[in-house]
Amino acid sequence: MPSNAYNPNLLIIIDDSSVDLKINSRIVSLANLFKQISCFISAEAALDFLVENINNPEIYPHLILLDIQMPEMDGFEFMERYERFPQRFKEQSHVVMLSSTDDLGDMTRVESNRNVIKLLKKPLRIEEFKELLSRI
Repeated sequence: MPSNAYNPNLLIIIDDSSVDLKINSRIVSLANLFKQISCFISAEAALDFLVENINNPEIYPHLILLDIQMPEMDGFEFMERYERFPQRFKEQSHVVMLSSTDDLGDMTRVESNRNVIKLLKKPLRIEEFKELLSRI
């Protein structure tokens, strides 16, 4: 399906920083491209939500914005669990990782993960976000 014909319903933002969650959800809201934005302060809470809804394709997020650096479970640990999700889920849900640093190790790990489509710097920039969405 061409990207301009798809009407995304759900965006999930996962970040342990309430300030970053507010900033990024506001930026995404301004883009006016999603019907619903769900924010999670921990990777565990987001995984619980996704697992609970794994058999309901209507609730699959079109996009997951995932912070790399989080306590308890970081973005890479989240992606290890995400890897076990059904293929039909991963085909519909795209993951973009977020970072506030230029850590070369993180960049390399993101680039080598086939389930991550992009690494973006925090805070999001609305034009960069819209451009990314136009390509998925």
